[in-house]
Amino acid sequence: MATATSPSANKPPLSTRQKLLYGLIAVLVLALLWFMFNFASIKAEAKAGAAYGAHVGCSCRYVEGRSLGSCESDFEDGMALVSISDDDANKRVTASVPFLAHAVAERRGAFGCVQLNEKEIEALD
Repeated sequence: MATATSPSANKPPLSTRQKLLYGLIAVLVLALLWFMFNFASIKAEAKAGAAYGAHVGCSCRYVEGRSLGSCESDFEDGMALVSISDDDANKRVTASVPFLAHAVAERRGAFGCVQLNEKEIEALD
């Protein structure tokens, strides 16, 4: 039986600020769960985007002879996170998606631009 001195009767209702805080926490938890369950897919897409960016950038820069800045206009829609840089002395283009993936393509004579595998990329460092 509830009395006037019971703890549950003395609780004030939640303020608007507390409701917003709890709502924000719930949204952040749901976003974190979504990210955790989709991380493999996100990482795979980032790796594919970096590989594509390196190859397109290398072909544009060292086969067509265009500037690196103009090569980014060749990217497909949705590649805004892919950034590229070049190593003019070795005719290499590195593309990366921050914190997720990177790839390197190198001009190899008549073969054109070739993607470097992980061992070749580690040997560069």
